Amino acid sequence: MVQATLHDGQRIDVEVDGNGPVLLLAVDPAPASGDRAEELRKWGTDPALGRSLIDGLSDRFRVVAFDYEGHVLAHPKPDTLTPDNVVADILAVADAAGADRFAYYGYSWLALTGLQLAIRTERLTALAMGGYPPLDGPYPEMLAVTTATHAMATGAPSAPPSHGAPEGEFDWSSAEMTMTEPQTRQFMSLYLALRDFDDRAAQSRVTCPRLCFAGSKDVIGYDERWGGVTVDIARPFTDNRDELTAAGWAVHVLDGLDHTTAMQPSAVLPILRPWLLSATG
Repeated sequence: MVQATLHDGQRIDVEVDGNGPVLLLAVDPAPASGDRAEELRKWGTDPALGRSLIDGLSDRFRVVAFDYEGHVLAHPKPDTLTPDNVVADILAVADAAGADRFAYYGYSWLALTGLQLAIRTERLTALAMGGYPPLDGPYPEMLAVTTATHAMATGAPSAPPSHGAPEGEFDWSSAEMTMTEPQTRQFMSLYLALRDFDDRAAQSRVTCPRLCFAGSKDVIGYDERWGGVTVDIARPFTDNRDELTAAGWAVHVLDGLDHTTAMQPSAVLPILRPWLLSATG
């Protein structure tokens, strides 16, 4: 275990496993246990998601794993979680692991930070984005959601929750808001910094091999409490498949999977592993 110093002086644990081309994984290497594991299972998430990805890749890659999301929740960066600083943090992790060149995989908001990384450094050997589109990303919608979440954290009045979803489906609109003001403000700060980002113009600046994927049912509707928007991750993949392919992306739409199920190791590894082996030689 090594540690990296991030842009605000905080330190983050970095676990290194295996040998081969370097791959940075923005995941928690420690499996969840107890009540936390049960909570994750209710969401349809593997409590050992990060560990399963590491174990599925470390026989052929030098996997550098760091729980960036867990870190920023434990040590919020309310005014400094900007694209430039997140990229600086990822590069600090690579430096701590002694990696001059590396591939990167992230999911959801950690995928969009991978795109920011790709246009800011020439150190990337490959970029894999899951659960967030490289083209026509829902930046305005995510700004609305994070702004509403921040308002709830500060105690501002919100609309009442909607009726619950059918049994077996997670109802985002009825989710309890448990995040603190600094935690929510940092994500609002991130999307504020990205509100004028032109992901189409950015495509020519991504020069490494690149993969993107999402579930075909990755659509989340938020009620008025959460901004009253629909975050449609799947549609930009299907609408822009030809354009993405022409721009050099390997594109996968996972039939029947949503935002949560498409991030599970059983869905990710069959796509990510062979592509990385091909992309990194």
